[in-house]
Amino acid sequence: MKQYLLALSTMFSIGKAQSQHFTVTMQASQYQSGIAYLTYHMGKNLSVEDSAAVNTKGTALFTGKRKLPPGIYALVLPGKSKSVDFLIDKDQVITVKIDTTDLLLKTVVTGSPANVLLQQYQKNIAAKAQLLDAEKKAYAMGTTRADSAMHEANYNRLNKELNDYRDNIIKAQPASMMAALLNAMKDPVLPNTKPQSHTDSLQNYNYYKSHYWDGVTFVDDRIIRTPFFLPKLERYYRELIVPEADSIIKEADYQLLLARSCPEMYKFLLNWLTDEYIAPKYMGQDAVFVHLFEKYHSKGLSNWLNEKQVETVSRRAYMLMANLIGAKAADLEMTDSTGKESTLYDVAADYTVIVFWDPTCGHCKEELPRLDSVYRANWKSHNVKMYGVLSADSKEDLKKEWLKYIGEHHLGDWVNVYQTKETETATAAAQKPGYRQLYDVTLTPTIYLLDKEKRIIAKKLTWQQLDDLLQVKWKMKSN
Repeated sequence: MKQYLLALSTMFSIGKAQSQHFTVTMQASQYQSGIAYLTYHMGKNLSVEDSAAVNTKGTALFTGKRKLPPGIYALVLPGKSKSVDFLIDKDQVITVKIDTTDLLLKTVVTGSPANVLLQQYQKNIAAKAQLLDAEKKAYAMGTTRADSAMHEANYNRLNKELNDYRDNIIKAQPASMMAALLNAMKDPVLPNTKPQSHTDSLQNYNYYKSHYWDGVTFVDDRIIRTPFFLPKLERYYRELIVPEADSIIKEADYQLLLARSCPEMYKFLLNWLTDEYIAPKYMGQDAVFVHLFEKYHSKGLSNWLNEKQVETVSRRAYMLMANLIGAKAADLEMTDSTGKESTLYDVAADYTVIVFWDPTCGHCKEELPRLDSVYRANWKSHNVKMYGVLSADSKEDLKKEWLKYIGEHHLGDWVNVYQTKETETATAAAQKPGYRQLYDVTLTPTIYLLDKEKRIIAKKLTWQQLDDLLQVKWKMKSN
């Protein structure tokens, strides 16, 4: 599974801007050989844009017949242990003169007004950071309440000065790249700095969530290539939004709508959302991926993907469409262990547990006795029925082994079924989806829980999780 997701993440790479050219000249006299790299920030990583040999004078030249997408870039020096950040914006004929004795304060970038402002900012931040650190240490070492109060006040004053300095840059040069970055990095200031009640905490949460994106317009692609935008996006969807499909879909559609006039931002968001929810962390969130496929991918709104990539996304969506939480389960035309036809909808029960399993699967051999044990002990008395489906490529060959396992483990209380070769052939001839697609059976055992009307309540749970869920439902019903 990890390999699959990594492949998907790789395929969702951002396209490069068109036309014109860029030239970045690195000068680092401390080096006379080796390979240097022009990289850009993307999430927690530096991605390589280009590489160049360093000559005997410490110079490396990076150039291309295109414009680089704007963002925070970094020159990685030979040996890959040191790097220097700088900005790429509209002006892209840039010289970066590096002094390794102080990479932050002695590096000089020319040819780009954006970097003049960045270097001024870095020097001011570095000076202020030293003062803040000194006050923090002094506070920790304070011996009296008066000392602590004084250092806390000093720290708060310096911190305010730092925030005021950032705000002044935004006000004075609102169109600058520094202003865009500083706005995007801002965190909302909570109305209740010291919440005293649950109401205060809830108010803080609602305020923080509603103002989380105040500094991001979603039409400025300069913030994509930064170390902070992806973590900000991840935090919003993983921690701040209610983890229900409907809530996520609403937020995703809104942000994608805002980004439609900014192609790079739109691609970044749709790519990330697709990758995030193609294999979601929580049950039911696969509905987000299906929605993204139906509303965007299937309508050609991700035309940067190649044929193989489109096929990967499409195949996965079709595997999930019929088995979303809340949907009516597809009927299964099966034959039971006595040779009699036995469809899923023939089973009358308050709850039906479907188990797709294989008698040659080691994990199945461990899990089925546990499932049967908890079924007999707790579930059966609540009108739960077990519907066990033989899931194997060569069912006829395994039929004898399947029947033997059922008999030895006393699974006679289950409805034990399999699909005959004739039914499988007829299904394929009619171009109907098979049970593997209808129930996304890629591993065994695969377990589903259906309600009385055969709606899908839960899927792909362990027997422990399934038992916990049923116990909660019965407890709620009794109350």
